[in-house]
Parts: sequence; structure tokens; C-alpha cells
Amino acid sequence: MRNWAAFLLAFLGGFALMVLEIVGARYLGKDFGGSFYVWISQIGVILIALALGYYVGGELADRFQRTSILAWLLASSGLFTFLMPDFAGRIIDAIVMRHPLDQPIPRIWQKLDPALGSGLIFLLPCFVLAMLSPFLIRLAARKLAHVGRVSGLVYAASTTGSIAGVFTSGYVLIDRFSLTQIFRATGVLTVLLGAMCFLMDRWLVDDQSEMKES
Repeated sequence: MRNWAAFLLAFLGGFALMVLEIVGARYLGKDFGGSFYVWISQIGVILIALALGYYVGGELADRFQRTSILAWLLASSGLFTFLMPDFAGRIIDAIVMRHPLDQPIPRIWQKLDPALGSGLIFLLPCFVLAMLSPFLIRLAARKLAHVGRVSGLVYAASTTGSIAGVFTSGYVLIDRFSLTQIFRATGVLTVLLGAMCFLMDRWLVDDQSEMKES
């Protein structure tokens, strides 16, 4: 049961992360245009978030071996994502308006401004979501002999969720809902992932108690 919960968490985490990537690129495109540099910036920032999240998540998983800390991080990240429509526009405005209005924007900043905006808005929530996989691998792999299999299943579930997030965002969400609604819903989903991590932590505590009693 615990392993299936871990795989579901990985799937939903991958889904939420990819929704933020795809919808985030659409959001940045409103101010920076739909240029090649917007997509390069968004993809690059998300990859940075993944690399950092995998590393930090692995370190925290080895240190604490509990999902309670991840529950709080996900809840905070979910709140950040939920409130994103309220502050992201001001961040983008600050980036754009720092350039003199009577002068053309230097070409280097035409390329880097989307990356700056993406980093300030989307790096944090995607970083926290990326921490899920190493945490889940650490907790789901009860025996060292099963680490490879469990790792493969967790990353397969996460990648499957990401695939679902790509097509759902591109074919359904963006067509039917506003960007604000999508960000709000993704924030709620991330908070729910935190709640699931809290429940999973309770299961781990109960399992450890039963092992001590036996």
C-alpha cells in the first residue's frame, strides 16, 4: 500500500511540475512574446529546478527519512503557486520596466529577461516538486536489493505524470481555463500532495511502532 501511494505521489508530482512548465511558458509569452528564447528559458529553469530538487531531496531523505518535512515544503510551495497570479505580474513588470522606455532593450536582455522571470516565478515550486522522487525512492525501497526496481518505478510514474501534464495542459487546460484558474488548481494539487505526504509519514510511524513491538 505504501509503495502504491509513493507511485501515485510521483505521478501527481510529475503532472503538476509539467503543468507549471507548459502553462508557465504561456504566461511568460504574454509579456515576452512567444519567441524561441521564452521556451529555452522556461525549459532551462525547470531543468535547474529538477537538478537542485533531486540533489536536495536526496540529502533530506537520507537525513530525516520522514515525509513530514516534505509535507510542509509542498504545502508552502502549493500556497506560493496558488498566489502566483497575484504577484507574478508585478515581477514581470519590474523586469520589463527596469529598461528605459526611450531606448531599445539590449539584445542580451531580450534573451535573458524571460529566464529571469521564469527563475523568479517558477524555480521554487518546481524545485520542491522535484524533491518528491528521491524522497519516495528512499522511503519505498525497504531493502537495498530492491532499490533499482523501486527507483525505476518511481521515475516511470513521475515521467508518466509529466507526459499526462504536457498533453492535458496543451490540449485541455489552456483551451478551457484561464491561466489564473490553472495556477490556482495546481497550487491546490500541490497542497494535497503535501497532505498525502503527511498521511504517508503517519503510516511510516505506525510501521516503525509495530516493528519495535514485535
